[in-house]
Amino acid sequence: MLFCHSQPEHYWPTPAEHYQNPHSTIYREPMQLPFLKQEDQPLFVPLCPAFQCILYAPSSPAIKLYEETLTYLNQGQSYEIRLLSNWKGIGDLSEGRRLLRSVVRVVFHDRRLQYSERQQLESWQLNHPGDRILDLDVPLSVGVTDPLVNPNTLNTIEFLWDPSKRTSVFIQVNCISTEFTQRKNGGEKGAPFRVQVDTYKGDAHGGFTEHLYSCSCQVKVFKPKGADRKQKTDREKVEKRSALEREKYQPDSETTVLTECIPWPDIEAPRSPPSTFRMPTPERVCASPVCASDSSTECSGESLSPSSSISETQQWLVRNRFSNYCRTFSNFTGADLLKFSRKDLTQICGVADGIRLAHSLNARSVRPRLTLYITTDTPEKKITDDTNQTVYQELYLEEITAAELTTKVADLFSIPANHIQQISRTGPHGIHILLSDTMVRHMPDESCFLASLQKLQNSDSFHCILR
Repeated sequence: MLFCHSQPEHYWPTPAEHYQNPHSTIYREPMQLPFLKQEDQPLFVPLCPAFQCILYAPSSPAIKLYEETLTYLNQGQSYEIRLLSNWKGIGDLSEGRRLLRSVVRVVFHDRRLQYSERQQLESWQLNHPGDRILDLDVPLSVGVTDPLVNPNTLNTIEFLWDPSKRTSVFIQVNCISTEFTQRKNGGEKGAPFRVQVDTYKGDAHGGFTEHLYSCSCQVKVFKPKGADRKQKTDREKVEKRSALEREKYQPDSETTVLTECIPWPDIEAPRSPPSTFRMPTPERVCASPVCASDSSTECSGESLSPSSSISETQQWLVRNRFSNYCRTFSNFTGADLLKFSRKDLTQICGVADGIRLAHSLNARSVRPRLTLYITTDTPEKKITDDTNQTVYQELYLEEITAAELTTKVADLFSIPANHIQQISRTGPHGIHILLSDTMVRHMPDESCFLASLQKLQNSDSFHCILR
């Protein structure tokens, strides 16, 4: 369905008209030469990119030259992103394939928050049930066809548009920057976001797989009217400086031009229905063959070596039940992973998995719940040569049950566990007390026992006695 706006027909400017006075320092004016010689010089033709996206919100005047622009937005306010096209390839497309697909998303600018994006979005969703981070204002949008706002992707919207016609999409950002920082000191201390637009064209099979253009800009989101106050504060701060100092800052601009960037991961994926749409985050489950094994694999207990290669690091993550983070650490060697502190890992993987990964990297073993020292009553006495003392072997119990102790003792005697029919402990006056789960739970830690086996009559089973 095509959503039209009640405005007069758009007059599409020529490239020279649209880019004749750019605010950006990318387009430099030609050097003025002396009179008469200037007549022989070719006319200056401004550069005209194939695509350009303009966010109709003023950029901060407190940003120095050659630094990336920063734009302040108000929470919940509709802002226009105008999509301009001078793409020559549209003439090669048939009438039914002229539509392009664009995806607009709000992502984190900070690399650490990018690693923990999934946890951050889930936490925000729990605190704001039913709300979205990014919304599409359909009544104000112009030239937008088949918009898709998927409930499973809070920070992404997508739509189709015709590059030969005027297209403007209005977006609303409903989260504020301070919601993703530990200290709530106001928007100026909050986490910056990126508004990114990825565009690609359709193929012969009806999907949109060929990437054409990606651009983004840095923004911070304030509570309603907070962006206006911050903009005014920045302008006053720059105006108080000297004329020489003011030349170091970018000139005022009522709009923000999104700069070209690399496409978002999986941007070439075909348009998916809401039921199967997946939000691409740096922490999604790895789909490579190395990471596709069962996540319930037992922890090997071996530590990660600093000399481990990338593939060895990936295998170590799988063996230690961290396959969900294979994609996050896809380019990390063992030395890279060992450089992370516990705080870094909790920010990347979340508190629970971050602590577990930190312990695994440091080869921190879990203390057993019960430790017993047992020696066997066999003809071959295990005696040291220097002290003439009996040597004990340790047994570590995790479940603290009689069945677990029976299995451990059977391994000690190198016999199958089902050959030990019962196990008892010597009590007062030499009586034998049948061992139960309750008795095992009440055994003092690091107790010492002498274990002996008595073969039962007419059977291959044994009776184990702990003294």
